[in-house]
Amino acid sequence: MSIIDIMTERLAALDPTRMELIDDSPKHAGHASTGGGYFRLEIVSPRFADLATIARHRLVYDALGDLMGGEIHALSITARTPTEHTN
Repeated sequence: MSIIDIMTERLAALDPTRMELIDDSPKHAGHASTGGGYFRLEIVSPRFADLATIARHRLVYDALGDLMGGEIHALSITARTPTEHTN
């Protein structure tokens, strides 16, 4: 199973209505890092309703758990509710 598959499986716990997860690691070739990859996540979930950005990101980090700081070196997150996504 690839890291993208593992991340997607874990993020499913957030009940996303839309999710795009992109591995940007090739763009960072040669950068100093801990060995983990660079990823970009766009996720839409009703679970983000009434939450500030930092709380939304915390939910994402919690779902990914031990992958953060290991297999994931950097993660850019755009987290919206379904209403925000359609506006």
